[in-house]
Parts: sequence; structure tokens; C-alpha cells
Amino acid sequence: MTVPSTPVRTGIVGLGNIGHHHVERLVEQNATLVGGMDVSAEARQQFARRYDVDVYEDHHALYDDVDAVIITTPNRFHEEYAIDAFERNIHVLLEKPLAHTVESAERIAATAADSDGVCMVGFNNRFLNAVKLITDRIERGELGDITHIEANYVRRRGVPGRGSWFTRREISGGGALIDLGVHAIDLSLYLLGYPDAEEVSGITRSEFGSREDYTYLEMWGEDAGPEAFDVDDSASAFIRCAGDRTVSLEVAWATNRPPTHEFVVRGTEAAATFDLLSGDLSIHSASADGTDHLADTTIETRENDTHADEQAAFFDAIAEGGDAGSSVAEALTVQRIVDGIYRSSETGRAVTLDGAGKH
Repeated sequence: MTVPSTPVRTGIVGLGNIGHHHVERLVEQNATLVGGMDVSAEARQQFARRYDVDVYEDHHALYDDVDAVIITTPNRFHEEYAIDAFERNIHVLLEKPLAHTVESAERIAATAADSDGVCMVGFNNRFLNAVKLITDRIERGELGDITHIEANYVRRRGVPGRGSWFTRREISGGGALIDLGVHAIDLSLYLLGYPDAEEVSGITRSEFGSREDYTYLEMWGEDAGPEAFDVDDSASAFIRCAGDRTVSLEVAWATNRPPTHEFVVRGTEAAATFDLLSGDLSIHSASADGTDHLADTTIETRENDTHADEQAAFFDAIAEGGDAGSSVAEALTVQRIVDGIYRSSETGRAVTLDGAGKH
């Protein structure tokens, strides 16, 4: 990590769980926590008591005092806070997804392009040690050409509190697809080298969250019942990219199957499988050395805090005046793919993505 010569005055916009999660990791960086902003008086009071810093009801006042902000609000409000920061050339770490709609995401991307502020979108799974190892082997050519990714982010029972902003389309922009799916799509394209996305075909479903008899063992947040749920709880999709590279996607908040977070990276010389949550990693290959044989190699990596490593990359980019490693253009590609999957599900047809990924 490159330590900035001058501590970066940093603020948090959105003082919910993920905002606190980021603050706890800021202590590891050479950053000064100026304070936090939230429209909720209760959230501000809790934040001020816990961290003994200033809190703000208005983000403009916070922006007067900072060099960088970490934005962790519900999706619908990303645009206002991000654009105002970019217009002041403030550095921004924006939690995924880029926005709640593709139109909002496009406005954010356009403003970010004209700003001197560094922008990073919070796809923290790129920083998983297993992913770092795989990308290193890809770059060295050990896996050959990467042609297909099988991406799974499937919970058995994991619908967020019905009535929270996660389950209200007007605020979130969608359900499991825009919550979990954006992680899976970004990581798949990242491992493929971010080729242009050409076509998507998909189906989104609401099979569990809208039921009176939804059965679960635990739920994040309070349950307001099915009337407070108007989003998808699972999605299946196929993404076709330039050069015949492809992604098969399975994401779900709830299913009647064992959970899985397995990714399969298929290459012409070898393949890799890894678990997105545990980091378990194996390399699969075939060889005629000695005699024809198949080899499966299990690799252990050290556990790492992906959000801490993400923050380190963000502050490195600020110190060096470079790319934060998760460009807005790539996040916009993910948003367009998500939008395409929703449109494909509505129309029952594949959707062409003209220009998605071109940057």
C-alpha cells in the first residue's frame, strides 16, 4: 500500500451497516475520518456516539470538509451524492451497484468522466486472495484462453427483511439480481478481461419473497410480509461477449437447493474453481507427461479482508493519481447487463447490448 503523505480527510455518506463496516476498516488506512452524513437523526446519533466524530444532516456541509467520501446509501440515492462529489472533484468510493437504473448510472458515469476525483465502485470480491491468484495465473498464461465462467451466488433462504429498501423496487432497482448478481457479473467479466458484452438472455423470478408462507430460519432486518416485497428473488441468465466468451449466471436470495457460491473459470489449458465466500480454490488440468492423466490441485490461500484491501486500492489511487482498479465504465457495463436481463425476462427474448463494455 502506498501511504499518502497527507492523511485523506474522509467522510461517510449513509450510516447503515455497510457504512459502519467501512469505518472500522478506515483505521487501517492513513485516512482521517471527518464524520458521517445521513438523513436519519437516529443513525447520526448512533454514529456520533460510536466514533466520536461530527455528523451532518446535509451532505453539502460534509463535502466542505473532506477530500474523499465513501457512499453507502440505498441505490436510488447514489446519483445525487456521487454527482455532487464529482462536481467538487472529491474522490469517491461508491458501493455497488452504480445506481438503481441504467439511466441514473449513465449520468453518474458521465459526470465522473469530467471530474478530477478518483472514483471506485465497490466490487470488493475482486480483492479475494483466491481471485488474485487466479488472475496471476491467467496473466502468466497457465490457464490458456479463458472462454467461459460459471457464476453462482445462491442462498437457500436469504431474503432481506421484507419492507427494507432491498425489497422495494423504487429504491433498490431490483432484488437478488441487482444485489448479488452485480457482484457475480463484475467478477466474471473481470476474469474474462472485460470483453464487450453483446447479448443477454435471462429470466428473473419472484417465487419466495412474495409468499405468505415464506419459511426461513433467520432474516436480516424485520419482516413486514409479502406486501412489502416487489422485486425478484432469483435470476438465471446467459451473457454472450465478444470473441465467443460467455457467462452463465445463477443468483438467488432463496431457493429449494443447497446454497452455492462456486465460480468455475474455464480455460483452454486449465480451469479453476473457487468459492466466493470461503476462498477455497482448486486448479484442474490434463497432461500427457509420463502418461495421460487428469490433475486436480487444491490451493490454500490466506484469508483476507476484501473491503480493507479495496480501501487500500482506493487510497493508493488517490496518492498516485491513478486508476482505482474498478472503473466507472466497467460498473456501467454491469448495470447495462442487469438492465438487459430484466428486459429479457419481461419480453421473453434475448436482448442485444449495443456498445456495452466499450470504454
